[in-house]
Amino acid sequence: MAMRAAAAAPRSLRRLFSTSTFVPPPTTAATQAKPSAEPSTNLFVSGLSKRTTSEGLHEAFSKFGEVVNARVVTDRVSGYSKGFGFVRYATLEDAANGIEGMDGKFLDGWVIFAEYAKPKAPPSPQNYGAPPPYGQNNGPPPYGRY
Repeated sequence: MAMRAAAAAPRSLRRLFSTSTFVPPPTTAATQAKPSAEPSTNLFVSGLSKRTTSEGLHEAFSKFGEVVNARVVTDRVSGYSKGFGFVRYATLEDAANGIEGMDGKFLDGWVIFAEYAKPKAPPSPQNYGAPPPYGQNNGPPPYGRY
């Protein structure tokens, strides 16, 4: 009896882990493509090394057109790069050349990615610094009142 159970176990496990009945969902071009930003003169550059500076970013991208501004976003405490930055070109053509020339290339030993920057979302309407209206305070009760 024990032999019979042991012999049946591999067959049931095989059926449990079998992928023959699995059908993956259909993939379309719409599900594979990431939504990209509209072409603009401002580029988002990711994958930067911690040693990359704004001057180095400006120098690397200036080979492909007139760079108006290049900025590496840095950590406030350490001063090191956060791994991304922005490059602003004078024209759309220069920006397209910058993406074509630098996307997937090495900068300071790291592969970087360049794409059109998405515009900043407008700030949400909130009362900054004002206390909430009476009865809408969802925070903890004041000290001594439980």
